Amino acid sequence: MKIYPNIFKIQEMNINRFFIIAFFIPFLSCQEEPREFTDLTGYVDPMIGTDAHGHTFPGPASPFGMVQLSPDTGIEGWDWCSGYHYSDSSIIGFSHLHLSGTGGADLGDIMIMPFTGTRHWFSGTKQDPDSGYRSRFSHDEEEASAGYYSVMLQDYQIKAELTVTPRTGIHRYHFPEDELASVIIDLKHGISSQPRTCYIEITGENEIRGLRASQGWAADQQVYFVARFSHPIVSHAFMKDDVEAGNTSNRVEGRSVKAILDFGQLSNHELMVKVGISAVDEEGALKNLEAEATHWSFDTYLEEIQKEWNKHLNTITIEGATPEQKRTFYTAMYHAQIAPALFTDVDGRYRGMDKNIHTAEGHNVYTIFSLWDTFRATHPLFTLIAPDKNMEFINTMLLQYQQHGLLPVWELMANETGTMIGYHSIPVIWDAYQKGHRDFDAKLAFEAMKKSAMQDHIGLADYKNLGFIPMEREGNSVSKTVEYAYDDWCIAEMAKSLGYMDDYETFLHRAQNYRNVFDTSVGFLRGRRADGTWRTPFDPIESSILGSGDFTEGNSWHYTFFAPHDVAGLIELLGGDELFSAKIDEMFAEESIVTNEAAHDISGLIGQYAQGNEPSHHVAYLHNFAGRPWKTQEKVALIMDSLYTDKPDGISGNEDCGQLSAWYIFSATGFYPVAPGSGDYIIGSPLFEKTTIHLANGKNFTVKTEGRSREAVYIQSARLNGKPFHRSFISHKEIEDGGVLEFVMGREPNKEWGYATEHRPKSYIPEEHRLAPLEERLVFIPSIAKKLDLFHEPITFEIDCITPDVAIHFTTDGSEPSQQSTLYEGPITIGETTLVKAKAFKEGMQPSETLSREFFRAHYRHSGNRYPTIELQNGPRGRYTGRGKNALLDGNRGTIDFHDGEWLGFVDDIVATIDLGEPKPVESIRLSFMRNIGSWILLPESIEIAVSNDNKNFTVIATEQHTTTTADYDIGIKEYRFDAQQSFRYARIIARSTKELPQWHPGAGSRPWLFTDEIILEY
Repeated sequence: MKIYPNIFKIQEMNINRFFIIAFFIPFLSCQEEPREFTDLTGYVDPMIGTDAHGHTFPGPASPFGMVQLSPDTGIEGWDWCSGYHYSDSSIIGFSHLHLSGTGGADLGDIMIMPFTGTRHWFSGTKQDPDSGYRSRFSHDEEEASAGYYSVMLQDYQIKAELTVTPRTGIHRYHFPEDELASVIIDLKHGISSQPRTCYIEITGENEIRGLRASQGWAADQQVYFVARFSHPIVSHAFMKDDVEAGNTSNRVEGRSVKAILDFGQLSNHELMVKVGISAVDEEGALKNLEAEATHWSFDTYLEEIQKEWNKHLNTITIEGATPEQKRTFYTAMYHAQIAPALFTDVDGRYRGMDKNIHTAEGHNVYTIFSLWDTFRATHPLFTLIAPDKNMEFINTMLLQYQQHGLLPVWELMANETGTMIGYHSIPVIWDAYQKGHRDFDAKLAFEAMKKSAMQDHIGLADYKNLGFIPMEREGNSVSKTVEYAYDDWCIAEMAKSLGYMDDYETFLHRAQNYRNVFDTSVGFLRGRRADGTWRTPFDPIESSILGSGDFTEGNSWHYTFFAPHDVAGLIELLGGDELFSAKIDEMFAEESIVTNEAAHDISGLIGQYAQGNEPSHHVAYLHNFAGRPWKTQEKVALIMDSLYTDKPDGISGNEDCGQLSAWYIFSATGFYPVAPGSGDYIIGSPLFEKTTIHLANGKNFTVKTEGRSREAVYIQSARLNGKPFHRSFISHKEIEDGGVLEFVMGREPNKEWGYATEHRPKSYIPEEHRLAPLEERLVFIPSIAKKLDLFHEPITFEIDCITPDVAIHFTTDGSEPSQQSTLYEGPITIGETTLVKAKAFKEGMQPSETLSREFFRAHYRHSGNRYPTIELQNGPRGRYTGRGKNALLDGNRGTIDFHDGEWLGFVDDIVATIDLGEPKPVESIRLSFMRNIGSWILLPESIEIAVSNDNKNFTVIATEQHTTTTADYDIGIKEYRFDAQQSFRYARIIARSTKELPQWHPGAGSRPWLFTDEIILEY
């Protein structure tokens, strides 16, 4: 266990109560009626989550505000996605935009660092802070709370204090006596992002303005700023593109720029900086600054932001909690209300996803939608504590649909990053609509939902046609199948509510697709090929990462229980209530191991349950559906007690824009939304003596416990509004109606409570809409068992189909087979390059897809052959060496998974020389390259084919050019064919790599990969 210094300063016995009177505060969006609040900001410790893999930041932010002003201690590496990690001991500076808890890195824009003494233009290193302007610090001299951060910069003896308004950052720096005060503004600085164009201009005696336009995870981002200082600028110096640019001008512009501003000796030793930002333009930043930062009283700004946080924290109040539990709970409330972030300026303007400037009408616009995470609990939490904000979020999504053409998947600063899977805007929309929160255009919303689901990209074409995504055609095929299925259920329910019954039936059928990747013979979700066969060998613990393998940031244990809309169907697949519940127990009892060293997201393990990542979050609550809620109570209590603390490493994985916090808030309150959109919450084990949700409609819903302790986690009995309550779930409407839900807790389970069928939550597909098993509806694509596509002597092969009693028809002339084509009746022999196509038919069932497989008569390395040989000028790199250079000539062709061992990965140009041993006839040369832009794997910029008989004098016979664009984002294998039609001994292949990832790529400026597999010399 780590021992942390006393970073949290609070007078536990002096929590005052006060009234927030409804008066005008410049940055508040609206006035409210007077209401008594408890001062809860003292229980917020933003240091929680800054250690281990929490990825949170400690600096101040306002609730859902535009600015997140925080120290940066590092800008590279996975654990520095927020720019700060508790393990560091030096600070680079203070930047104005940060992501909270994400697994992807970006932002860190508009960085300011105060200093004294020697000027440094570069930050220096963690190992040698003296080599730059960064400063050492100690956690003993660091303080963080809601809306406030301070630290002593030890190298300069400067105390830095930070607070915010929604759209501005407020700095206060206390300089030592007799020292000259200076600051550096470094616009090159960013968290895993690269500046594209920047400027800084001195526009007044105490004012500067500027822009940082960058590319990173957000491919095209602009941050304009206006900064004002409490003292006049005495002198300045600029740097442009790492070259000092002097001080003869008041403006510097370049790809990256920096400014050092000197203020001389300060009479009061205090320098304040007010910084307004905007994604629109300089004018927007100025308006934001002048509207929200009208004075120079730091303490007044701090008081105002604390009042604002208290309003948001007081939406749920707890009693009977320890100080540690209060810190854990209210810090979770704080983290859950940082994102999405405000994106409109005070004049209503914002930058749209179409890159145009728009003016919002009737609501604010927001950014940072981490929807794969937040659809599960964060947005459902908003329907209870911030329903008006949730309406603004949904209306923002609809604007993004209108501007971008699709609902957001993972939107960041008006950019669709395309990160993660599913189309999880949809459950957010349906969940709100189902609960009666309908302040948006429902028909437009349904249009957007349906359009997202009817695309053909990211496996959807196969998902729609086959009912599942084949593992050989799309990475993370199983995860995508089951998450699409849940989203489709949400579309179906929305369609039904709007009276679109044809759409209801279509999407309800699609909602059952999760069943098509469930292998009842092993009791797990499992990768499946288009021909219907299952991944072999199979181990449910085998983990995979985003974009590779069958599962997204997880394994089969994590995903097997994901059918929240049809838990009854899942229970049936697993053999009934008892076996279903036992399977969950087995998950928690498994060995806590991660088999993939790159799967950092799989954390917070109890057995194979992973609280540190989202796919597991609902699993502990599923016992209720099987009539065993006491097991849910036991497991939920275990997770809360063991994986949430008030220490810097108190969050077990990426906090993910509020999701890990929302899980805790719900679970500590006593229930959880297993299936957002169902309208029900599943009851667990409430943690506190009294928890009250202060609803937006003016009513209160209170959960009380009697006898709850660390050991007494089991519900003995319950009453709702004084009446016996036997159900292990409660509806959203019952909560919104207000009331009191009381539990008597004990050390031993009451196995009768919640056991009866009528007392269990319901989650099922109506019987009249249930589909027969896929095997009874679809003829699977035929297959040819022969492994190699290459041959030297004539070969014989058979065509098979896993679907019984089918008629297979085939062609060998390239034409599409039909039932009038040749009927397959036995083995086929070929001696020339041949394209074989086959299709299977069975009466009453959907015909199979067309099998299309080409066999090449080719020169390749096979048993007993010395030639051909291959030499590489530059070898493959890292883990992507496959089975060595000869893998390019062995006839084994790589799949869509670039980790399959067949692909060779290069960071330099590929220069390959093939020796056939003697001149031999070659009709064509074929090359295969992987395209996976998200994994930095690009197609070659150019290809050149040359031949020779002496290995000295080569004749170029073919060339090819390619420019990578955003249209190449779909993962795939590109095959190039070059005519040869001549004899030669040597072939030289040069595939030139793009030198840098393009400007629109999140990794712009970095070196991409080339992945190649088979080189086929056909004759």
